[in-house]
Amino acid sequence: MYVEIRKAGFVNKGAALMLHAALQQVRKNLPAAKVVMEPGRANSPYPYFNRASLGLYQKAWLWRKGIPFGDLAGLVPAGIREQYGIVLDKDINVVLDAAGFAYSDQWGPDLSEELARSSKRWKKQGSKVILLPQAFGPFRDPRSREAVKAFVDNCDLIFAREQISYDYLTEIVGERDNIKIAPDFTNLISGPVPDYFDPEVHQICLVPNCRMLDKTNDSIAKGYAPFLERAAKALVERGAKPFLLIHEGEGDARLAEQVSKAVGGLPILRETDPLAIKGILGACRGTLGSRFHGLVSALSQGVPSLATGWSHKYQMLFADYGFSEGVLDINLSDEELNRALDNLTDPVQMQALSDRLNAHSAELKGRTQAMWNEVFALIEQGRSVRSEKPVAVAAGR
Repeated sequence: MYVEIRKAGFVNKGAALMLHAALQQVRKNLPAAKVVMEPGRANSPYPYFNRASLGLYQKAWLWRKGIPFGDLAGLVPAGIREQYGIVLDKDINVVLDAAGFAYSDQWGPDLSEELARSSKRWKKQGSKVILLPQAFGPFRDPRSREAVKAFVDNCDLIFAREQISYDYLTEIVGERDNIKIAPDFTNLISGPVPDYFDPEVHQICLVPNCRMLDKTNDSIAKGYAPFLERAAKALVERGAKPFLLIHEGEGDARLAEQVSKAVGGLPILRETDPLAIKGILGACRGTLGSRFHGLVSALSQGVPSLATGWSHKYQMLFADYGFSEGVLDINLSDEELNRALDNLTDPVQMQALSDRLNAHSAELKGRTQAMWNEVFALIEQGRSVRSEKPVAVAAGR
């Protein structure tokens, strides 16, 4: 059996965490399955070296102007394709989409249209198509809305990560048996704490996000770095030992360097292993962040956390953990900011919040396991109908 994990990647650490989470479950529940990813160049989210290091097969997948040129790989004898680890799209049994947050007007209609087009092809081929828990919408663009109608019809299971995403889908297509709600699925995996992490030095983790500059209005974009600087200075004044963690790329790194310099030189951790990043976020005393999966990593381990965000997914995440007030307005007053920071520095408030987060985390982990049980039950049903064929999995960011 071939299972494709799609839209997860290696550059964005949230996407990488989703890849590890999906891969772990596939190998646990389908140990004989061969896991496949689409190819990418060295500077893409899917470089060959990273895929090869995880033992992933390469899908012959190349669309240009609506034409699937990857099908030409079918002219190569099957034995040679196997020798080089190349899998045809038509041989995929299951597609797991782990996009996280891609199908929305905030990213334009092209991604939704690509899913509509590809899922139509997979459905015709008899592949099971499952959208793992992710955020959706809004969908106001007519092109996006038409694409939603198409991909909902073509997918076997669609998991919205929260109620707002669910509502964005069902407002277009109505209630459907194949549209369900399940939490982010990276909450079941754990990560090691790197040897260089010093809990005496690295106590309150600040995780910047450059999307707060280009996915928000002008007021928020201009106020974001000053907000981080205010928060960092307040933490330094409390002796809370803040540090910065790069969760993705150069954009985040530039923000971290700006904030560090403004506050007198805070430590900056640059870690490439997504599992080690999760380990760091679980080992620190508190987090103030804007990266969604960085916040999931902290909250799911009971670490007191505060957030700023650029889409509805942040508010809904904190609601899942029973701490809606943890999502902050960057324009809050110094007095309001200091009250919020008490959740990260006051021992009594920290313990109470950690207990609350752990209680909600246990319930959410149970829901994640139930989601995976449903996914693999569907795959088993498909195996009885269809002979040996690849499975494609698409994960959400």
